[in-house]
Amino acid sequence: KAKQYITDGDVFQVVLSQQFHLPVSASALEVYRVLRSVNPSPYMYLLECEDQEGHPYHVVGSSPEALVTVYQRRVVSHPIAGSRPRGATPEEDQAHAASMSRDLKEQAEHLMLVDLARNDLSKVCAPGTLEVSQFMEVERFSHIMHLVSSVEGELTPEATSVDVFEAAFPAGTLSGAPKPRALEIIDELEPCQRGVYGGVVGYFGHSGDADLAITIRTVWMRDGLAIVQAGAGIVADSDPDAEYMETIHKASAPARAIAIANALEPDAR
Repeated sequence: KAKQYITDGDVFQVVLSQQFHLPVSASALEVYRVLRSVNPSPYMYLLECEDQEGHPYHVVGSSPEALVTVYQRRVVSHPIAGSRPRGATPEEDQAHAASMSRDLKEQAEHLMLVDLARNDLSKVCAPGTLEVSQFMEVERFSHIMHLVSSVEGELTPEATSVDVFEAAFPAGTLSGAPKPRALEIIDELEPCQRGVYGGVVGYFGHSGDADLAITIRTVWMRDGLAIVQAGAGIVADSDPDAEYMETIHKASAPARAIAIANALEPDAR
């Protein structure tokens, strides 16, 4: 159905995700401790929250991707698109990286999301300051590797970090392009609300700085249930089986952390 919308011209890309429901006996702290070990990432977090009815839940995450960072009025976005599992040997790992870098579908998808990031930041950056400072470089994590770019610019005098958030959220890498129609298609095709998945964790500082991580590679926990959600970008020439496996690879690190934490702390709640 998503590919039909693309064929019909509704969108160029839409990011569809699925949820993995896992039993968890370990505490959120233990899951976080294990996740730090098995999947160290630029953003690590453990949050204790309440829903609208006052019921507690935990969010444990190891996100590799920032929505935006703002430091001394310079804003940076790091779109991630394109993935491969890590190889079992250095040679296999390098082969996976080369395959990803040469893949025309991955290149097209990545370029589309870099353009989307440039468009988002152009709303809050001074003319002539926006640049792509890093383009389609391979970055490796414990279970997966990605193609990563950096888009950055100087804020206009009147723009604030909140304006940057409003311009960039939700991330194109978690929604698609164009964003408004992609979000409508996601709402139609995904059977469950995303909850924390695809949101942000971070801060807005009194100085005007901000650092906002996208909540991916993240576990939602309550009452013995853990939910991990992962998605893949669908484009015109996507292979459904390959996109499905991409979601499995992306969810593997949090799922492994839960399994290890359960084994280490079997009676905890």
